[in-house]
Amino acid sequence: MKTVALIPARLESSRLPRKLLLSQTGRPLIQHTWQVACACPHLDDVIVATDSEEIVAAVTAFGGRAELTGEHPSGTDRIAEVVRRCCPDAGMIVNIQGDEPELEPATISRLVECLRESDCDMATIAAPFRDAKSVADPSCVKVVINARSEAMYFSRSPIPYARDRQIEDVLKDPADPILLHLGMYAYRREFLLRMTEMPPGQLEQLERLEQLRPLQAGARIAVAKISRAAIGIDTPEDYTAFVERMAGVSV
Repeated sequence: MKTVALIPARLESSRLPRKLLLSQTGRPLIQHTWQVACACPHLDDVIVATDSEEIVAAVTAFGGRAELTGEHPSGTDRIAEVVRRCCPDAGMIVNIQGDEPELEPATISRLVECLRESDCDMATIAAPFRDAKSVADPSCVKVVINARSEAMYFSRSPIPYARDRQIEDVLKDPADPILLHLGMYAYRREFLLRMTEMPPGQLEQLERLEQLRPLQAGARIAVAKISRAAIGIDTPEDYTAFVERMAGVSV
């Protein structure tokens, strides 16, 4: 099955403007993520899907492939446009966020294998939480899975709610059910195209979580667990810390 990764790349960002083109490491941020994807042996092609001619120029300059898209309400809609136009023979589409420069190729491989080994419509990734503060943070999305390692629900609220235990104690439990959802997805091509034609559901609109659209519509979402989440870049502080880590690696 041909597997193509799409990296949706929007130029503007509310908390860190033009972050995908920041290049204090000597490379644009988007290039770091692109290189991680290219290092994954399970991917046959990597395409950046963007609304910005500047990002197209930057990706082309470092030897990548970029496709210019129209305006879209989400990254999923953006990659669907490119899939319809450029990926007629792809059986699986992987959605990788452009601000994940420290993502490991093995994580992408785990995601691809998860969908290949299941009969679900799509797959995603989850990891244990590092601390109780993050569990309470609405920007850290939680996922609960069933015995088949399929998603039961995603929420910005702490789920499951530990009524009689301290969160810190639950997180120390080897069977800890509180999982951090990571915004990476693998889709069967035809399902991705159908999903982007579905109207937003009530749960999606309440939580502002797009993955609730297919779940509420009855889709099955396989969840692959990894031991530790990569650090995404959302704020100036995140980027500064990333640059410092990269400097340490290069010494």
